[in-house]
Amino acid sequence: MSITKNTILNHQEIQHKIRRIAYQIYESNVYEEEIILAGIQDNGFLLAKKLKQNLEKISDIKPVLCKVHIVKKNPLSEITTSLNKEDYTNKSLVLIDDVLNSGSTLIYGVKHFLDVPLKQFKTAVLVNRNHKKYPVKADFKGISLSTSLNEHVEVTLTGKQFEAYLK
Repeated sequence: MSITKNTILNHQEIQHKIRRIAYQIYESNVYEEEIILAGIQDNGFLLAKKLKQNLEKISDIKPVLCKVHIVKKNPLSEITTSLNKEDYTNKSLVLIDDVLNSGSTLIYGVKHFLDVPLKQFKTAVLVNRNHKKYPVKADFKGISLSTSLNEHVEVTLTGKQFEAYLK
């Protein structure tokens, strides 16, 4: 039995969603000089890079990338970041991931950053699935999607053609 792949977002739609999220981040940080874009390793960090590129085109805000290392299969293990805590203390920070699934990765990422005083803390995802295990929400999202528990959302943000699909 083959697994079918249903496209949720094609390359052009993903580019549009990234641009729209960048504008939303800018609008909520219009008076900031600098903003930390904390991307959860792999796809979340790739999405953060793309948001950084878009923010640099549309605003004077200096976006600073931060890679967040979370073991997704074991989010209780130590979480590390590519920036020191002093680098994001009292700054505006957006925690970014590609898909908000059960919410465990995002909520443990949020918990990590709560140890430091922040000026503002928001979350952003490309795909928001509407069945969560934890009470976490995305402040900025590309698309909200109702799925069954046995369906899986995959996002590809590398190569020439980005894609989000359900399988």
